[in-house]
Amino acid sequence: MAQEKASVQFVKGAAILGAAGLVSKLLGAVYRIPYQNIAGDIGLYVYMQVYPLYTTLLILATAGFPIAISKIVSERIAVGDAAGARKAFRVASITLVILGLFFFALLYGGAGLIARFMGDEHLTQPLRAVAWSLPLVPMVAILRGYFQGHQNMMPTGVSQVMEQLVRVIFILIAAFWAMNAYQDAYLAGTGAVFAAFPGAVTAVLVLLWYWKKDKQTGPLSVAGEDQSSRSGWSNRQVIRSLLYYALPICLGALVLPLVPLVDSLTVVNMLQWSGMHEDGAKLLKGAFDRSQPLIQFGTFFATSLSLALVPAISEAVAQRQQRVIAGRSEVAIRLTFLLGLPASFGLALLAEPINVMLYGDDKGTQALAIQSFTILFATLSIASAGILQGLGRVMRPARNLFIGVMVKLVLNLALVPLWGISGAAAATVLAYFVAMGLNVLAVRKYTGARIGLKRIAWRPFLSVLAMAVVVLVVEWGMLFLLEGVVGSNRILYTIVGLVAVAAGGAVYLVALLKTGGLTQADIRFLPKGERIASLLVRLKLLRK
Repeated sequence: MAQEKASVQFVKGAAILGAAGLVSKLLGAVYRIPYQNIAGDIGLYVYMQVYPLYTTLLILATAGFPIAISKIVSERIAVGDAAGARKAFRVASITLVILGLFFFALLYGGAGLIARFMGDEHLTQPLRAVAWSLPLVPMVAILRGYFQGHQNMMPTGVSQVMEQLVRVIFILIAAFWAMNAYQDAYLAGTGAVFAAFPGAVTAVLVLLWYWKKDKQTGPLSVAGEDQSSRSGWSNRQVIRSLLYYALPICLGALVLPLVPLVDSLTVVNMLQWSGMHEDGAKLLKGAFDRSQPLIQFGTFFATSLSLALVPAISEAVAQRQQRVIAGRSEVAIRLTFLLGLPASFGLALLAEPINVMLYGDDKGTQALAIQSFTILFATLSIASAGILQGLGRVMRPARNLFIGVMVKLVLNLALVPLWGISGAAAATVLAYFVAMGLNVLAVRKYTGARIGLKRIAWRPFLSVLAMAVVVLVVEWGMLFLLEGVVGSNRILYTIVGLVAVAAGGAVYLVALLKTGGLTQADIRFLPKGERIASLLVRLKLLRK
């Protein structure tokens, strides 16, 4: 009975964290579009130059520690060592606060040097602004880890969503104020990156509210504990355990912000090195960064799928069900491919209408069209990484993505002087292609899954070809009919883009069902898949 209750609590906790993570990612994907509309390409450039470096330092200071703290705390509580749990909390608190202060001093003091290295001394103030949250964020990581150690996931989930919500609201208000009062895109960018501070303050306040509300599981609670009890753990043992659990996760997470960081450090510099004026290089980098929220949104399904994959694969591994592991891996890769392929081709074909619809003009359209293929390779990379993590091969996806980052760096240096931001876009696509290829090869090796191009790709390719024809016909036809009728270029491209996306999506789905590219077994893998499958059978779109 106790074991069943613990299992239910675990599933509930995982669902809370998964839902909170997805909401936070969704908020993080969409806010950059209105922000660019307010602050322009220069404002987006400032934000995207600074934020990847901040994310990198943040990961070094905190990543892995919530999980490490939760693991140590739960282990100590399980053996009745409440004093050891509290000691782990204290030692982790001191360690992370020191790390946070160190990285704050490093970023704040070195802001001028970093800005010059990025090729723009005006970035000094934004770099200093974002540094202020670094001493505070470790406290968030500590509190989240302790609550998770008590199997209480709600504080972590709520604080994640509230932190992101406050940050997004602050970004948009700060950008609006800076542009209306001073017409200063750098000031708008400074406010946008400083938003990490009020976001962190909100997260701390939420977590402290939960602690006060439930003192029995609060970090400093001593209720029901003998005050004379002392843990046998030394500070050195606690720190060693923290590092043992946290470092692999930290190294894995560190790779993620390195792709945009490579762009921050190279694109503007290489554009200027090739002879472009500094202002023109900044505007082009801002136009290049327009693709980021679209790619992030395009990979949303793969992120959701990977959350479900890790426990599903882990369960099959624990039960030594090799055929189940292989089967689930094949379905996951195929479903990801089915969604990533049309998203990439659709964005490439409709790059101009979507660019004008969301950002008001067509700057960077070619780079956006090229970079759209990142969606396909990034989604496959995320899904295959989820499979490998479920197998216990946690560092393999991080290593593969790091190899991709090195490819990105070399190609940026070679291609940006030749092709400008289109070269940087091509470098991103190839970097994710390399990481994805290495991940998929590892999945085949460790699961025995049959993942071949002919087996997985040919029916979706036929379907996407039909989709492409319809999308192009609708796009050209509507432009021909409406160009002289609709006065606003942005409204025109909004109508064209939305209608073409709807038509293309419908044709792709029908073509997939008719060619057998999407089967009943695939649909059952989705949430409420039985209902969806029976509905499609009744509509005669799916074979029994």
